[in-house]
Amino acid sequence: MSSPLKPKSALDGLARPGRYGQSDGEPGVVIAERVGLGLATVAARKGRADALRQAVMEAHGVDLPSTSRIVQGPDVGFVGYGPGQWLAISESLTGGVLARDLSEKLKGLASISDQSGGRTVVRITGPRARDVLAKGLPIDLDPRLFPLGSATTSIISHIGVQLWQTDDTRSYDIAVFRSLSESFWRWLTASAAEYGYAVEAAR
Repeated sequence: MSSPLKPKSALDGLARPGRYGQSDGEPGVVIAERVGLGLATVAARKGRADALRQAVMEAHGVDLPSTSRIVQGPDVGFVGYGPGQWLAISESLTGGVLARDLSEKLKGLASISDQSGGRTVVRITGPRARDVLAKGLPIDLDPRLFPLGSATTSIISHIGVQLWQTDDTRSYDIAVFRSLSESFWRWLTASAAEYGYAVEAAR
């Protein structure tokens, strides 16, 4: 009997754990791919925005953000990225399970599209994380302008990204389309090399 197919990371063979670049002192940046996430886009249907917000609150215990922010519920987080549009993220409802769950609970209220196999999510943290991102991101991540919970849809080195701040220790998650993952990774590691960076095992 053949074994079931397993999804393969777009960064397989590239994101090798280890220390790279400047070798003095502690690494300025730590990079890790986030794998096994459930990802789905949610778009409110015309005239159903209020009903959608109520359904999400009842199903997942969060109030959908009306601006570019991330809100985190017990099982699912929602990143606002446009009027009536969100990226849903879950560590527990993995793969296509998240999209199916949302389709059932938000039926008739929103259009759901599974993105679990179509995006790569990378977490960037460390004392020089903002310095690295500033090399390609045309947005100021100073905490006074981009506080905890902020999110944005932008470009980094001509690559479309969705970025959100995950905690108050200068950690950022960045989602890119799978087909652009290798290009983004090469930009990121080249930009981080001067500060020294560590790649952690995917998590």
